[in-house]
Amino acid sequence: MTEINKTTTDTATTPDAPAARGLLSLPLAAARALLLAGGVATAASAFLAWTWTDEFPGDLTITGYPGGLQWLTFVAGLLTTLFALASYGIRGLGWLMPAKNNAPLVLVALGGFATTWFTVISICVELNGIVNLEPGGYIAAIASLLPVLGALALPEQLGDGLKENLKAYVAKPDRFPAQKSLAPWIERAIITVVTAIGLAVFTYGIDTEYGELFIGYLILITFSLWALHTAGLLDVFSRIVAHNRSFTLAMGFAAAIAFPFTQTDDHYANIGVNILIFGTVALGLNIVVGLAGLLDLGYVAFLGVGAYTAALVSGSEFSRFSGVQFPFWAAALTGAAASLLFGVLIGAPTLRLRGDYLAIVTLGFGEIFRIAVNNMDGDSGPDITNGPNGIPSIPDLSFFGFNMGESHDIAGFTLGRFANYYLLMVLIMAIVVLVYTRAADSRIGRSWIAIREDETAATAMGINGFRVKLVAFALGAALAGLAGTVSAHVTYSVVPTPYQFAGSTPPNSAFLLAAVVLGGMGTVAGPLLGAALLYLLPEKLNFLQDKSLLAFGIALVLLMRFRPEGIIANRRRQLEFHETGQLDVPEQATLTDEPAVTKAGA
Repeated sequence: MTEINKTTTDTATTPDAPAARGLLSLPLAAARALLLAGGVATAASAFLAWTWTDEFPGDLTITGYPGGLQWLTFVAGLLTTLFALASYGIRGLGWLMPAKNNAPLVLVALGGFATTWFTVISICVELNGIVNLEPGGYIAAIASLLPVLGALALPEQLGDGLKENLKAYVAKPDRFPAQKSLAPWIERAIITVVTAIGLAVFTYGIDTEYGELFIGYLILITFSLWALHTAGLLDVFSRIVAHNRSFTLAMGFAAAIAFPFTQTDDHYANIGVNILIFGTVALGLNIVVGLAGLLDLGYVAFLGVGAYTAALVSGSEFSRFSGVQFPFWAAALTGAAASLLFGVLIGAPTLRLRGDYLAIVTLGFGEIFRIAVNNMDGDSGPDITNGPNGIPSIPDLSFFGFNMGESHDIAGFTLGRFANYYLLMVLIMAIVVLVYTRAADSRIGRSWIAIREDETAATAMGINGFRVKLVAFALGAALAGLAGTVSAHVTYSVVPTPYQFAGSTPPNSAFLLAAVVLGGMGTVAGPLLGAALLYLLPEKLNFLQDKSLLAFGIALVLLMRFRPEGIIANRRRQLEFHETGQLDVPEQATLTDEPAVTKAGA
């Protein structure tokens, strides 16, 4: 293998070697010029009118000012222009392409093309005909095609020389050239800027008012992040984050706290608080699935245990204990303790099972819980949960006279009911993240990982597999129950319907498991990202309500094929799924060190 890499390296670096060609036969100078001109033209086309009627959402009839999806085309054209200028070696833009390859140029060009053509096709479909396009629409379609043609003509990307050039690029000693150490204040400034951009991007996505805009947003985000990854920028940022983990975590929570202050409609704060509840439960499941490797298909039942417990002791007039009203901290602890108890009761007799057998047992527990609370109505069973009617009229929380059900003015900003609960969930999320990280980095966390990798070998090394798995099961259940106590107050009522294995909307066990796998098992940010995606998609794309499971199934199949470690990859799991030496997994000496830089001639 070393000889092959050395041969391809010599072939790619020898002056007499033939230059690799792209898919299209164009001179290199012409290809780069076409890419740059196309990027500028794509951005400029957003300022033209694309249709004559405002029946298409976003009002694309104005010349001189972009609207709706045109803003996405403008951003795509701007990114294409910046990367094209960086490929020319313009001073001050070299940091955009630390990996020194042309893959980002192809991806940003495809992102602009996909966003623009999606808009043009949507106009034609929704307005019943191509005649509804103004000249600006035709110009935008052609302009977005030009960068794609230019990018496809670049070497080291497509065509006959693709594989050889990529192999040679892997073997180059300077594939990931050593980055100069930055001053600590510069690294923190970079983290602050990236956090602010991330907050703005997330806020824009959650504020999208119609499905077409959200689909265009997803297209642009997907291609942009893919381009940043292939450019090497995400690797560089990961190194900076590794040097400033505490500061990065603090900035993340600062951005989360700032989110409700950017909203004028409390409905979007409602989406935010549900995402945090969903994400908290997914993070608890990540302990069971991502760290300990236990397949739990009934995990949503622990969320239900916490929610029902809080509903019973929070002063609802429909509660079996209507005269009891715990303060929130007591209700939260009671809900978490009840879920933990159920976790122990279910885990103690079943955790000696493995694999599919454990999955079947946990699936049965989830269904038993839903059926049980549905029948505890005083007729089919004891009068505890009020049966299918649930427990409504759960009062809002109140802290030291601060009623979370009322709007409050803070520093000139009005925070509605859902914004108040959102900030409460940010606090709870901080506690959950602290518990998760401390547990994962502890001795018990390393035992979980050992059990996940090979339970037989871990047991032979002295690890009590049953006890370790029971701790994971109980801790994950307690975190889910804690989130359930807030969920009961946010929704005003608790009913059995949501606590099932699969359904059209979250939370349910299938969505929770998909959030962990999609985001990245064994990470903190992965389940949160997965939860945000899986909650936003049904919320924004109404036509997916009946087909959401099919769509997510297809997405998971594609993900397992092309990125089995998840969107945000854990380094250990990334090394498990990819052989050392591939493009996205640089060779390492250990599981935790930085990518090694191969010495020339080694």
